[in-house]
Amino acid sequence: QVQLVESGGGLVQSGGSLRLSCVASGTIFAIWSMGWYRQVPGKQRDLVATITSGGTTNYADSVKGRFTISRDNDKKTVFLQMNSLKPEDTAVYYCEADIREYTSDYVEEYWGQGTQVTVSS
Repeated sequence: QVQLVESGGGLVQSGGSLRLSCVASGTIFAIWSMGWYRQVPGKQRDLVATITSGGTTNYADSVKGRFTISRDNDKKTVFLQMNSLKPEDTAVYYCEADIREYTSDYVEEYWGQGTQVTVSS
């Protein structure tokens, strides 16, 4: 079974930085894309950034120039470096990965438990 374990969330002042990490583990045959999403109460879960296995990135307009997504394929880890944080970045951040297990013929979406990021003004 696959697990995604997140770390790095917390409380930071406006203008500060945080670095989120997400490690995938289990009987993994291959990992395709990985990404970060965020959600606040009363709103849908929105894409923040994604990265393919080849390193191609995609960002939401609201975070371009401030956030950077990266991955370490050997360690099965995806990162989100968040700089110049704003109060509107406050949300629960979720890690996502598209993974095929050794025991499966299919690629499935897996999600982390979510980590709270709070930016104070």
